[in-house]
Amino acid sequence: MNDSNAVMENGNSHESSLSDSTVLDVYPLNCYYFGSRESVPFKNETVADRVLRMKANYDAYGMRNCVAAVIVVELFKHPHLLLLQVQNSIYKLPGGRLRPGESDIECLKRKLSSKLSAGEDGRGPEWEVGECLGIWWRPGFETLLYPYLPPNTKRPKECIKLFLVKLPTSRRFIVPKNFRLLAVPLCQLHDNDETYGPIISGVPQLLSKFSFNFVEP
Repeated sequence: MNDSNAVMENGNSHESSLSDSTVLDVYPLNCYYFGSRESVPFKNETVADRVLRMKANYDAYGMRNCVAAVIVVELFKHPHLLLLQVQNSIYKLPGGRLRPGESDIECLKRKLSSKLSAGEDGRGPEWEVGECLGIWWRPGFETLLYPYLPPNTKRPKECIKLFLVKLPTSRRFIVPKNFRLLAVPLCQLHDNDETYGPIISGVPQLLSKFSFNFVEP
């Protein structure tokens, strides 16, 4: 489908008066290969242990800066979000914490390569990191995340930036055996904070500005 045609957005037809920046090409799930590699160890820690670790890291490095990838594929003519499931319970967007001196884009590409395509030895296509879709903040070590910085927060403890990552027509996804890479429909994520948490359940709203162009291979 080209710019002279209508594009499909969640089942609705819209004329091509939309700018290219708001049209997102999405490829079918069956364009991609999914494999596994050896498991990776998890941190076996309590909530209290995690808070202590965050406090120690904050004292050493300052605010925790993280990035996460929003990756969309097509299945049954509906956009699906790629999520990592940890220990068959916790859902996460691919991404992680920045190293000192590392940029957001550099970190996200490194994390995507290590978590989703390890074993390719750099032979896979370059990750195409697009615009920042949203920013979440953690005001305190034990507080919830917010999609804004509360006005009375002087020293936030964590910042998480969500970036759109556009997929090529084909790619190999290789993940550890103790992770599951799932394609979850946007309609299932929307307003489903109880299952997916506030960040993931808010992704459909962040993507609502786009028209999805489902590309046939």
